[in-house]
Amino acid sequence: MMCGGFGYGSYGGIGDPWGAVISGVVTLLFFGGLIALVIWAVRSFSRRPAEADSAMEVLRRRLATGEIVQEEFDKIRKVLQG
Repeated sequence: MMCGGFGYGSYGGIGDPWGAVISGVVTLLFFGGLIALVIWAVRSFSRRPAEADSAMEVLRRRLATGEIVQEEFDKIRKVLQG
């Protein structure tokens, strides 16, 4: 007879089978969360150039429709490009 909860349990296997199930679920949740975090980070960092491009498109459209003059366009373009 073994002490301390080690050895063969009443289920015919080693230890409690629910421990393995819970451990598996926790592991899946951990790695699922880690993958979701990586996907979120990649998407959030990749959006910034697209937003700058859309701002340039809006700026060009405003120049084309006459809402702003060339000097104002150049000034805003320099700000957008950094």
